[in-house]
Amino acid sequence: MRSSSLITMTSALPVALAALVAVGSLVAWLGRLGHGRAVLTACLRAAVQLGAVSLLITWVIGYSAATAGFILLMYGVAALTAGRRITPSRSAWWAAVPVAAGTAPVLALLAATGVVAMDAIVVIPIAGILLGGCMTATSLAGRRAVDELKQRRGEVEAALALGLPPRDAALEICRPAANQALMPALDQTRTVGLVTLPGAFVGMLLGGASPIQAGIVQLVVLVALLAAEAIAILVTTDMVARGYFA
Repeated sequence: MRSSSLITMTSALPVALAALVAVGSLVAWLGRLGHGRAVLTACLRAAVQLGAVSLLITWVIGYSAATAGFILLMYGVAALTAGRRITPSRSAWWAAVPVAAGTAPVLALLAATGVVAMDAIVVIPIAGILLGGCMTATSLAGRRAVDELKQRRGEVEAALALGLPPRDAALEICRPAANQALMPALDQTRTVGLVTLPGAFVGMLLGGASPIQAGIVQLVVLVALLAAEAIAILVTTDMVARGYFA
C-alpha cells in the first residue's frame, strides 16, 4: 500500500527525534565545532515554532489580511536573522532591503503570470521558500563581503589611492567573495534529480501528482529561488560596499 506521508507516524518517532538531536549536539560538542548548544536549541526552537505555525496556518488561510500579516511576519524574521549574521549593530535591519528585493519581484512575477495561485495555502509556502532562500543568500553574501573588506583593508586603501570611488574600490575587493553565496543554490539546481529529490517534488508526489507535474513544480521553485537569491546577493554586496552594514 502506498504511503501518503514521507514520515511514518509511530510511537518511536519521538525517540528517533530525540536521538538525532542528541547525536548532532554531542558531535558538535565533542568535535569542538563550537555549536553543541546551538544545535540543541535550534532543534527545540524548530519543534516549538513548527507546532505553532501548523496551528496558526489552519486559521490564517481563511483570511486574506491574516495571510498578508503572516507573510510580513516571516519577512521580518528573515530580515532580522540575516542582518544579525552580517553585523551585531543596529544597521542589521538594512538586511530587510535585499531580502525584499529578491523575494518581492519574483513572487510578483509568479503571481502576475498565473503560475502561482493567490490562494493562501499556495502563496504562504512559496513566499516562505523565497524568503528563506534570500535570507540565507543575504547573510552569506553580507558576512563574506564584510569579512573580506576587514581583512583586505589595505587593498581597498590602495584602490582609493589610485583614484577609484569608495564604492568601486570596495566592490573590487568584496564582490568575488560575496558572489560565492550563490553556490549552494547553483549546486542544488545543477544536481536536482541526480543527488537529491527536493521537498516540493516529493510533496507533490505524495499528494497524488504525476512525476511530470511534480518535476514542473520543482523546476519553477528552483528557478525562482536562483533568481531571487541572485538579486538579494547583488543588492547585499552593493550595500556592503556603500557602508550600510558598517
